Amino acid sequence: MDTLLDLPPHLRSRLAGALRTGVIEPPYSPPLLRSVLSTGQGLDAIRDALVALDRQGVSAVAIAEMLKLMAKVEARAPRTDLVWSGPAVNGVHARSTRRVYEELLGSGERRVLASTYAFFDGPRAFEVLATRMDAVPDLRVTLLLNIQRKRGDQAPADELVRRFADRFWKYEWPGKARPSVYYDPRSLELDGPAGVLHAKAVVVDEEAVFITSANLTEAALDSNVELGVLVRDRALAASVATQFQVLIEQKLLKPLPAT
Repeated sequence: MDTLLDLPPHLRSRLAGALRTGVIEPPYSPPLLRSVLSTGQGLDAIRDALVALDRQGVSAVAIAEMLKLMAKVEARAPRTDLVWSGPAVNGVHARSTRRVYEELLGSGERRVLASTYAFFDGPRAFEVLATRMDAVPDLRVTLLLNIQRKRGDQAPADELVRRFADRFWKYEWPGKARPSVYYDPRSLELDGPAGVLHAKAVVVDEEAVFITSANLTEAALDSNVELGVLVRDRALAASVATQFQVLIEQKLLKPLPAT
């Protein structure tokens, strides 16, 4: 079976069709296989696999159904893309960090969750997401952002949050519809941060998840060396979204005031 599993999808589909319709049947002659598959490469191994299954009482139609099932299993398997910022590496295929961010933030239908430690030029960083929210009224967006206490600033945490919120809603968020924004209050402790919200990730419709070292800054999206993975897997996407949702429900992440 390994030989049939290792066939390219288009050849496996072609073989399944010929087996299902009776074009190919025992004793699986090499010339007929060559004619259907349009290749002689690996032909002996393919025939040996088919003959072995025939000897076990597996009919040509049953083999065709097995090949069809293989295709369905492959289609449901997680798909992973390498995502990269910085100098291109010859011989390695990787998607652009900026393009993946824009693709995901601009494609949500039901829910988008995005977390970043830092952002620069909010109107540009959030433009794609804000435009999508305005175009899809039912889209629920959750942003997780870090609020940083500047060195020497002794203002109470509530005051720092108000300053951040006023600046964010007035100057950084470019859309009419507003997302739900949360922050980690530990970053504002006067004795030094006990922890910060440092995760950089996007989850879209709980179907795709992007985990990256890149913040939403021009340098991270285009010139820094940054590495990430985009995984289209519902179980993983739902798991990541749930992790953040539990932090929100347990009030470990706090909501940013609306004004």
